[in-house]
Amino acid sequence: MTGNLPPLIAAFVEAKNAYDSNAFAACFTENAVVYDEGREMVGPAAIKEWNEASNRKYQDTLTVLELVEFSDETVLTAQVAGNFVGSPVSLDFHFAIRAGKISRLAIDFTGDQA
Repeated sequence: MTGNLPPLIAAFVEAKNAYDSNAFAACFTENAVVYDEGREMVGPAAIKEWNEASNRKYQDTLTVLELVEFSDETVLTAQVAGNFVGSPVSLDFHFAIRAGKISRLAIDFTGDQA
């Protein structure tokens, strides 16, 4: 479904699934903030490090289920499968986009088992 996504979100999903942390981090602004599992990562270097750690630990991939665009955020619901208990799960990725890049990303468990 990445072909139907806005180019930035498609690039995010493709980089995540290819385990390409450089391309992944390039999707974010210089002051971007990511919130995941009770942690906060700020800036592309920290986001790249977080993504690399996630790739090693979970070996996870995203399958897009739904995308909803609001005036102030874009919400991507994806099935996340990998090396973790309960895999796969559905997660919501809440994106704020500024100047063509991700300025904020918050990841939430949807409560749905895929």
